[in-house]
Amino acid sequence: MFNKKLEFTFIIVIALALSILGFNFYSDYSFKNNDISDGFKERIKHKEEEVLQHMKKNFGHVYKFQLIVTDKLQGKLYGLTSYNNGEIKIYLNKNVMQESMDYIIDSVIAHEYAHALLFKLNSHHSKDDGHSQEWKQTCLKLGGDDCQQYVDRHEIVMSKMPFK
Repeated sequence: MFNKKLEFTFIIVIALALSILGFNFYSDYSFKNNDISDGFKERIKHKEEEVLQHMKKNFGHVYKFQLIVTDKLQGKLYGLTSYNNGEIKIYLNKNVMQESMDYIIDSVIAHEYAHALLFKLNSHHSKDDGHSQEWKQTCLKLGGDDCQQYVDRHEIVMSKMPFK
């Protein structure tokens, strides 16, 4: 009798684990193979509008740059600003959004907008200007919460913990 209960419990646990694995696989597959959710789009749009308001207030003008969500960025690069023949584009990495959307909203959009604005204002004079003190001040003035050169992955992980 005890062995039957144990066997039944084991089968239930295995079925539950397989269900969770299947759901996680489906969610991951769906995220990778479909457009980002309307909720993500709305959060990005709202943050971009906030950055543009900060730009108007602190710099006296507004430059809106093309903001593209892509799955083509390599590795753990969260965002990238491209300047090519006078055209400035901001790319956000879709591959890290599912787990790090809050960080992208709070830090990456203003970070990349600071690069784009400095390109627009011709303030980048060498490849070493990318994360200068001028860039950091611009990022902060655009509402960036965490104007660092590189992503603080420890901060991202800790922000997801139920304790602080």
